[in-house]
Amino acid sequence: MSEPTVFTRILNGEIPGDIVAETDRVFAITDINPQARVHVLVIPKTQEYRDVAELAAGDPTLLAELVEVAKSVAADTAGGEFRLIFNTGAGAGQTVFHVHAHVLAGDLEEKSLID
Repeated sequence: MSEPTVFTRILNGEIPGDIVAETDRVFAITDINPQARVHVLVIPKTQEYRDVAELAAGDPTLLAELVEVAKSVAADTAGGEFRLIFNTGAGAGQTVFHVHAHVLAGDLEEKSLID
């Protein structure tokens, strides 16, 4: 069995994280290094899937739930307009190999005007 990822450790309360949404199989946290006014990570509770391609092949229903949670977070924080980004592989910028989606909305400059 592999070591728990940082996301699993946040979910288990071992390290701090701001959980902003949760279902039985998915949770969402604010990104600690935001690239936009809204930057939330939506993550399956299982770390069985390394990337979105594995998730799509292994559990498309879970992928659909992840997208639904992303949509809900965007509705609550950004009027429903958002970008949904999956980095797949180190060369594409993936640093945590536990599939997760980035929900981004608004410019980072907007963040400084609000805070």
